[in-house]
Amino acid sequence: MIQKIKYCFLTLLVCNSVSFGQSKPSDKTEKKPIEWAKKMADSDQKRVPNPVYLDGVKFPKWNYTNGLVTLAFQQLSDYTKEQKYWDYGLSYAEQLIDKDGKIQGGYELEKYSLDLINSGKLLFDIYKKTGDERYKKAMDTLHKQMEGHPRNSDGGYWHKKSYPWQMWLDGVYMADPFSAQYGLVFNDPKSIDDAILQAELIQKHTFDPKTGLNFHGYDEKRAQFWANKNTGTSAHVWGRAQGWYCMALVDILDFVPENHPKRKDLIKILQKVFEAVRKAQDANSGVWWQVMDQPARKGNYLESTCSTMFVYSFTKAYNKGYVGEKYLKSAQIGFKRILKQFIKENPDGTISITKCCAVAGLGGKNPKDRDGSFEYYISEPIRDDDAKAVGPFIMAGIELQKHLDKK
Repeated sequence: MIQKIKYCFLTLLVCNSVSFGQSKPSDKTEKKPIEWAKKMADSDQKRVPNPVYLDGVKFPKWNYTNGLVTLAFQQLSDYTKEQKYWDYGLSYAEQLIDKDGKIQGGYELEKYSLDLINSGKLLFDIYKKTGDERYKKAMDTLHKQMEGHPRNSDGGYWHKKSYPWQMWLDGVYMADPFSAQYGLVFNDPKSIDDAILQAELIQKHTFDPKTGLNFHGYDEKRAQFWANKNTGTSAHVWGRAQGWYCMALVDILDFVPENHPKRKDLIKILQKVFEAVRKAQDANSGVWWQVMDQPARKGNYLESTCSTMFVYSFTKAYNKGYVGEKYLKSAQIGFKRILKQFIKENPDGTISITKCCAVAGLGGKNPKDRDGSFEYYISEPIRDDDAKAVGPFIMAGIELQKHLDKK
């Protein structure tokens, strides 16, 4: 009888243990979104104590990915009032901008790369709080780059000087929120107008009438081997490029005055783009595909960087009143499923975000390797803790928390 009781007791323990194990993914959702944002920030700072080395760079570099993560830290500090997050972003700026306001880390204005503008977003708040003129000088340099940046015949910025006549969705995020903010802060209305123009042009030239989504890039001259000879567009909808564009739209609007004649038009573009992205959310997983116009095709996979970007964009757009409640619900589902599918808890107490596409582009030094095909997009490396997932994950947590704070 005693042995039988022992057996039942042990069986109960085992069953409870299994039950707890199965419930672990749902337990993740019990934390507030801001707690997840802080956990990710703390984890990334532990992995990379010095932000100049974010994203695996081997030497201090003025790089869009470093700017993305440190901007997320800055926004987290604004929300939580915790100094350590502010200091992390400040440290990046202090190390990359010298006492004369010259941008270090490989920045060259003459490269005319939109990617090199992104980290400038970090400087507005730093200059406002410190009053240090070197940060204003650095912003002026980036603004000067935009004033002379090569353009297509209709005014669209080339993605880089080395990528002539090409517009990429990525570039709208890299440069145009900066331009709009510069225009608002330093009273340069043309910079705001230019930012809006880029969003209008990229929508016009990359819109896919079949899905309502946006192709990754567009070549005005139809000269690139990846460009459709009739439309100039690349062949597919890449998740992260679509994510960059969504974040760009919602961020540019922060700096467009309420009475600007194009503000309502920009909101309409946002609504059109966001509706297509919402419809592309995978019904089973609750997140989004690497190649969005080829869902469930063999070799395609559910990808975390674009998923975090869409959750951030949808929630912020809802909080700002640009879109309705169905987008909030989409974002809430997306965040929960990101936690379940992509967030990994590590033995040292940190968390990681998995299934990140490391990089993708069009053309370049080895152009035949970056042809914009489905096979190309699914062939690029997949890694954990990519900056392009970490930053938007933190931003998404902040925006979701802001919604909860209003309830």
